[in-house]
Amino acid sequence: MNKPSEFEIMPTESYQKAMAVKEKHEGALLQKANVMGVGVGLRMRAGELTDEVVLVVMVTHKVPRAQLAPEDFVPSEIEGVPVDIQEIGHVRAG
Repeated sequence: MNKPSEFEIMPTESYQKAMAVKEKHEGALLQKANVMGVGVGLRMRAGELTDEVVLVVMVTHKVPRAQLAPEDFVPSEIEGVPVDIQEIGHVRAG
């Protein structure tokens, strides 16, 4: 038996709200230093998926807040949707 994907088990209302927030804020988030992508998914904690629907902000590397310019800070929540910052490194094709 196949395990359902994260999108098949997400509460529809939470997912729809997160998608609307993503669409509204994605452009501004992508302008921030180190941000490589923005998506909607489930929060990762200690390497395990939780059931919390979040806005996933993918960065090349995490930087302490004190070392970020104010305009590059990514908040922990946007319009009531939690944000999970995930370090992905540098993406290369091929």
